[in-house]
Amino acid sequence: MAVRIGFFGPWRNRLGESPLWDGESGVLYWVDSIAARICRAAPTGERFDAWTMPQTVGSIALGETGLVVALRDGFYALDIENHGAPSPIALPERDNPAVRFNDGKADRQGRFLAGTMRVGDANTAPGILYRLDRNGSCSVLERDLAISNALCFSPSGDQLYLADTLQGLIWRYSYDVLTGDVADRRLFADTRTLGSLPDGATVDAEGHIWVALVQAQRLARFAPDGRLVQTIDLPIPFPSCPAFGGEDLRTLFVTTIADSGHRLRSDHPDAGRLLAIDGLGVRGLPEARCGTENHMRD
Repeated sequence: MAVRIGFFGPWRNRLGESPLWDGESGVLYWVDSIAARICRAAPTGERFDAWTMPQTVGSIALGETGLVVALRDGFYALDIENHGAPSPIALPERDNPAVRFNDGKADRQGRFLAGTMRVGDANTAPGILYRLDRNGSCSVLERDLAISNALCFSPSGDQLYLADTLQGLIWRYSYDVLTGDVADRRLFADTRTLGSLPDGATVDAEGHIWVALVQAQRLARFAPDGRLVQTIDLPIPFPSCPAFGGEDLRTLFVTTIADSGHRLRSDHPDAGRLLAIDGLGVRGLPEARCGTENHMRD
């Protein structure tokens, strides 16, 4: 089957990120980080909703009744259906304006991992990878990250992938599915050889890793042993994050960037739109739901 690449809806984002398929509702969520918006659309495009947040949005995960959101300073619960304001769960960066939350993903057990990135002066404090447990507690898993990115998990959940974008490296960790602890960091892939730093990533049902090559206008697919097995050229610049969704999880949705507010800007007329890729011959995995809405704390 030939690979088919098209646009998903007419919507444009300044900094599209964190696509997330909700299989129960049959909708795609994503964020426009700089515009501080969370968006939702049906796969046919006839339904579109958006919620404006009080801070920049890093990433989102499915909750038991809504979404769990990583805003600039920490983790929040968002009641989507009642259009409520985000309620704080844990705010580890409340008093640190030098960083903001960025990429995040739920593990297979429903814990939410999200990392921070430096903003402004390059000499500011480095980013941290946090784990939000289902009881609302928050733990540090990794430190000294410039831009935390490409978070995703192997199908069994016992391997964690994480990139520090400015290094151009994707790391693999052993991940304890019972405790959520990480160990044994080793190099998985160096995307600089492909002409780009790594951005967001996802895992397919075969355990291959799909990574957005944001500077090269391509996606790369890596085997579980780190071998590059496929690249796909894209019709618009600055792909930021892929996620599988749609019927049978066989469509790969990709967010893109029009203006990151820093280095990445494009005057392409379709910059910032979402892409939908079909005919890949693989499917994705359903995302776990986080249960932290029941443990909100100030």
